[in-house]
Amino acid sequence: MPTHSENRPMPYTPQQMFDLVADIGKYPEFLPWCSAARIRSERKTEDGKVVEADLIISFKLFRERFTSRVTMHPESHKIEVEYLDGPFKYLVNYWHFRPDENGCMADFHVDFEFKSKILQGIIGVVFGEAMRRIVKAFEDRALALYGAKQ
Repeated sequence: MPTHSENRPMPYTPQQMFDLVADIGKYPEFLPWCSAARIRSERKTEDGKVVEADLIISFKLFRERFTSRVTMHPESHKIEVEYLDGPFKYLVNYWHFRPDENGCMADFHVDFEFKSKILQGIIGVVFGEAMRRIVKAFEDRALALYGAKQ
């Protein structure tokens, strides 16, 4: 099923990128097709926190809500997403921000399958471009929040 992985250098610190991705409530402001976000619950853990959140994704005539559990590990700059409910058979997603000499290396991975064959067929046609736009949206958000780095 659709899988996308990217390793991309970013001119920002791992903490800056972690904070940007961890701010789920702001996703509708910049993330393509994300029309709403709602934090259902949040609890602290030994090494970070776990958030359960709903995202509403709107694309053409389709509007779907899905719920996920997001585990955030600030010390290691990792964010793991576990699918709970919605239009998918499954969804696995993670971010990991590793320091490098110019800022950080952003590792992004997503793997999912829709329950609906119609939705699966539609996304299959545009999947690669959609994933590139999503990663680019996070890059653009970093530029807006943190400015250009030399």
